[in-house]
Formats: sequence, structure tokens, C-alpha cells
Amino acid sequence: MNSHDSKGIPHTTPRQSATFTQDVNSDIRRAAATGIYDIRGGGAKRKVPSFDDLLFMGASISRYPLEGYREKCETSVTIGGLHASNPIELDIPITIAGMSFGALSGPAKEALGRGASAAGTSTTTGDGGMTPEERGHSSKLVYQYLPSRYGMNPNDLRKADAIEIVVGQGAKPGGGGMLLGQKISDRVAEMRNLPKGIDQRSACRHPDWTGPDDLEIKILELREITGWKVPIYVKVAGARPYYDTTLAVKAGADAVVLDGMQGGTAATQDVFIEHVGLPTLAIVRPAVQALQDLGMHRKVQLILSGGIRSGADVAKAMALGADAVAIGTAALIALGDNDPKWESEYNKLGTTAGAYDDWHEGMDPAGITTQDPDLMARFDPIEGGRRLKNYLKVMTLEAQTIARACGKNHLHNLEPEDLVALTMEAAAMARVPLAGTEWYPGKPGTGY
Repeated sequence: MNSHDSKGIPHTTPRQSATFTQDVNSDIRRAAATGIYDIRGGGAKRKVPSFDDLLFMGASISRYPLEGYREKCETSVTIGGLHASNPIELDIPITIAGMSFGALSGPAKEALGRGASAAGTSTTTGDGGMTPEERGHSSKLVYQYLPSRYGMNPNDLRKADAIEIVVGQGAKPGGGGMLLGQKISDRVAEMRNLPKGIDQRSACRHPDWTGPDDLEIKILELREITGWKVPIYVKVAGARPYYDTTLAVKAGADAVVLDGMQGGTAATQDVFIEHVGLPTLAIVRPAVQALQDLGMHRKVQLILSGGIRSGADVAKAMALGADAVAIGTAALIALGDNDPKWESEYNKLGTTAGAYDDWHEGMDPAGITTQDPDLMARFDPIEGGRRLKNYLKVMTLEAQTIARACGKNHLHNLEPEDLVALTMEAAAMARVPLAGTEWYPGKPGTGY
């Protein structure tokens, strides 16, 4: 019931502004009090069109489903067979994205290697170099070659099963990363050749090349260092996927890693995470189109990342033309990041389980995104590896279930014709029909 003023006139119901929400107001108050921008980890939290806006149609009379107990649905993928003498052979098309030692603890990196190896897939180093724990427990390890060059040395390059040249990251296209001083321990400082306890900001671009011609030279340099044995990936943020994919392929990449804005980061400006880049759903079809126009689809592999969470996401990425996906945030959650069992400790940090994103502060109660010895001791890398293996297994089984329901005996046989969209935005981005129609915005020949 409305209250009334002194003349008996009802007050209007208090309404929160759709522009100046409580979240926006709290950001303004924090900025006014501190004079510095907000830094956090993770990916975009705003709602954007996503794989949730797509549905598989499945089989009925016009399509013939496969029987799950008697008919196989293959999941393997080969990455790098175009140029490398030792391409990577994966049992499943789900890989672990690059996350640095420094952002993550040593035991967490070990757990990622254990879990990925048990599932028959690869993991990736991230900024800051290669640790013995990760190399020792990873059957297939991709070495990231980043603008910062932190921890980079030719000997580790030669120990890798693939090399990933990082041009951009979905959470911060055109920007560099951060590692604050409280996480730069003696070991991190030694590996990165940095002073202990001093904030570090990674470069936003490579120091020795400025364009695609230079990238071609860099790829040849890395091939010579590694004897033309291992695949060379190029990772780009989802910003201009058609042109970036085209240029990466012409420069000689064996695989293109394409990262959407839902992909996470260890630490960067919140305004960057929320307002720069494109949703993962919006970037896959232009990249596939570029590969098709070059006659390179399925020859140069496309690895899609950025908010991949389930076997349904994996299957949808495959149907839209990706060869594999990479997971980062989901892998950390599988290890135990943001687990409610640490709720009371998250509360002490002014947050709650599921919302903790201050990874840069190094106070993670779960012991995953920290360099604090006492917190790291809470995390068991063997148990973490087991949990990750289970998660990868479930994702794979879910994707196979969907593929069989669509009558496909390999995940790569899924295709856009298996999908419909629930919204106009998703239909336009994925270039699949709006559910119940044969049309999507921009469909060739329709004029609209």
C-alpha cells in the first residue's frame, strides 16, 4: 500500500533507475572514494547472446538417430597436421586454456595437467613460463608465447607439444594482463625475471612485430627453433574474427584459437571486461567463413573459447564449425574455485561463493588463484585432477548424446542445419533459422 503525504496524496512507488542501478551506483561510489578504476578477474558478467539461445532439433522420421549402446560417436581431433611433423592427437575436442603460473598456484597447474592427461587432452601454460609440475603431469602441453615474454626460453619451447602465439584474449582485446605484487613470490619473480612484490603489467602487443608479415616471420622462427615438429597456434580475441583468422592462416598458423568476451582473465580493468570484445556466439561463424573462403576449413583447426560450460556448448561449437573448444573458468570451478564450502571465508573478503573474482589479491580461500603457502596447502592437486577428469568426461558424454540424437557418428559431423535459434540476435549471429521458420536476419537472397 502506498504511503501518503501530509495532504493525503499518495506517494509514487519508489523505482530503481534502469540506467543508474544499484550496481552502477556502487561503482560510482567506489570510483569517487578511491580515484582508481576497478580491477578484477573472470569474464564478462553482463548478459549477452550465448549458446543458450540455440537448440538442437534432434532426429525423428526425417533424420535417423544413433543407438547409444551399439553405435559409436567419435570424439577425437588432430590439431596441426598441415605443417607439423608431430601434430597433437586428442581423444576429446575439449582442451584446457592458458592460465599462468602466478595467476594460479603451482598445485593448481599440476591438477590441470593431471586432469587433462587422464581425459586424453591438452593443457596450456599461460603467461609466466613452464613449470616442472605442469610439464611433468601433462601428456600434451601447449606453450604460450605472449607479448610479455615472461618466463620464455628456447629450451622450454622445445619441450612443448605445441606453441600458441597469443595476440589477444577475449576478456581484453587490445589490452595486456596484470599480476599484482602480492602474488609475485620468490618463485614467480625468478621465473619472470621481475622484482618480488612489485606490480606487473603485461604488454598489449608483441615487441618485435607489428603486423601479419612480421607474424609470418615469427612463426617461421618458432618452427626453426622446434625443428618443424610441433603445431603453431595463433590465439586472437574475438574482435574482427573474419580478418584476424584470414591473416593468421596466411601467416602460416596450424590452428587458430578464437576467444570470446565471456572468457576469463586473471586480472584486468572491469570496464575492459564488460565493454570490449564480442560474444563467443558472434565470432565463430565469421571465423569459419574465413577458413572456408581460404579452402582451409578442417585443415587449419579452429579452437573456440570463452564461456564454454557443458557438453551442449561443445556440441553447438562443433555444429557451427569449430574443431575443438578450450575451457578456463569452468576448469577452475571443477577444481574447486568459488566452492560454497569456503562461504564463511568468502564473506570475510566481502563477497560470496560464486561471485569471488578478486583473484589478483592472492587471498583465494580455495588455494587455487594464490601464491600464499598456507592457502595453497588447502588444495590437493591429485583430487583436483580427478575432479577435472570427471568433468571433462561428463562434457564429452553430453556432447556425444546430442550428436547421436542428431544422427551423427562424430562430433565434427554436427552442422548448422542441426540448430535453430530462440532469438533474433542469436539467429543473426549463428546464421541459423529462428525456431519455427527457415529465416534468419541477413540470410542471402531474402533482402533483409
